[in-house]
Amino acid sequence: MRFHTRKWIKPQDLNPNGTLFGGRLLEWIDEEAALYAIIQLENPRTVTKFMSEIDFRSSATEGDIIEIGMDVVKFGTASITLRSEVRNKMTREVIISIDRIVMVALDDNGKAKPHGKTQVEFVKDRLKE
Repeated sequence: MRFHTRKWIKPQDLNPNGTLFGGRLLEWIDEEAALYAIIQLENPRTVTKFMSEIDFRSSATEGDIIEIGMDVVKFGTASITLRSEVRNKMTREVIISIDRIVMVALDDNGKAKPHGKTQVEFVKDRLKE
């Protein structure tokens, strides 16, 4: 799993129990999945279609640094299915895992658009001539 994004847990990210608010964490995961899918599919019109069961395994508190990881599970015709894990950067303890996040590429009319991708590509490789 590749961990691309780190977040520092601040007071505004906490719930009344003093731990990381699950909704905030899901917002960050959804944004990371969208960015990852947009880059892989080379289509800025990519949306979240589905998230499987979300497994909250531990929590984070103010001052913790977490990192969000994404892996590609599979490429569909117009979609990409990702897996995500968030962990504490310092302890490596898993905070949350999501087995499937399906992102779909859209055309200008909001309909699913085939992307023709079959494997993970890195931007640095696209820039080589």
